[in-house]
Amino acid sequence: MVIIMKTNEWKQTVELLHQAFNDGYSLDILKLLMTADERDALITRVKIVHSLLDGSINQRQLKEQLKIGIATVTRGSNSLKEATPEFKKWLEKILLNLR
Repeated sequence: MVIIMKTNEWKQTVELLHQAFNDGYSLDILKLLMTADERDALITRVKIVHSLLDGSINQRQLKEQLKIGIATVTRGSNSLKEATPEFKKWLEKILLNLR
C-alpha cells in the first residue's frame, strides 16, 4: 500500500513539474520546491552523469574534480546503469552536446 501511494505521489509530482515546464514556469517551480543545496546537488548529479557518459575521466578523478565523495559518484553511476538503452542514448545526445 505504501509503495503504491508513493508511486502515485511521484507520478503526481512529475506531472506537476511537466505542467510547470510546459507553461514556462520551470525555474519558478524548481526554486519553490528545492532548497539551494538541493539544486546544487541536482547540478552535481547532472555533472556526474555527463562525465560518466563522456568517459573522459574515471570515477576517482571525477570525485576529485567535483570535490565530492566517491559514494556520490557511485550512486550516479548505479543510477545510470539502471537506465534503459533508449533513455541512455537520449541522455548522451542531450548532455554530450550541452557544452
